[in-house]
Amino acid sequence: MNSHDKNVTIHAEEYLEAIYRLECKDGSAKTMELSRTLNVVPGSITNTIQSLERKGLVIHQPYRGVKLTEDGRQIASQILRRHRLAERLLTDFLNLDWTEVHDPACKLEHAFSADIIKALEKALGHPKTCPHGNPIPTNCGAIFEQKTVPLTELETKMCAEIAKITEEKEEILKQLAKQSLIPGKSVVIENKTDSGDSYVVRVDDQTYTIDGTLASVIYVKVHKGGESN
Repeated sequence: MNSHDKNVTIHAEEYLEAIYRLECKDGSAKTMELSRTLNVVPGSITNTIQSLERKGLVIHQPYRGVKLTEDGRQIASQILRRHRLAERLLTDFLNLDWTEVHDPACKLEHAFSADIIKALEKALGHPKTCPHGNPIPTNCGAIFEQKTVPLTELETKMCAEIAKITEEKEEILKQLAKQSLIPGKSVVIENKTDSGDSYVVRVDDQTYTIDGTLASVIYVKVHKGGESN
């Protein structure tokens, strides 16, 4: 494979991964969301989507967005698998901060062969999630999700454990880390506005106010018994 073909392949993989993530979140990938996620102008997205559609990897329905075909989903799940194992490599072996591994993992994911991924997964002890708590697809493409809900759906005074952060941009992760809103931590909603644009949360006996956008990327497991003391 020459350098041009390799760059084209990487470009297509980035699109498939982005569509996969948006489809899991919103049911489909809208052009504007793809533009924001991939940091490209909307006009350049059309040509790539058309190319992926010709290859049978996506279906584009005007005004309804883009969805992966079964073939597209299989490829995307393998890209996501490589990405999340790369994040584990960076945190577990190289001791990088969990808030800083998403972007370098985006580069590493394209370099790992199937044999390297198999060896890496074994060396890592077959982890089930990435450092942000999101599930790592199996080699067959299956994803085993634990039952979680967005923090925004918790009732006031309900106690839950943070399971995963679905947005992996560094600035958002660093903001969450400053407030100890990280996977494994217990969190209680002390108060929230009726409009859902502001939440007062308690973590480690400290209270913080976060907006609805930030709260929506935090997914939690509700504690047995529900209410906090």
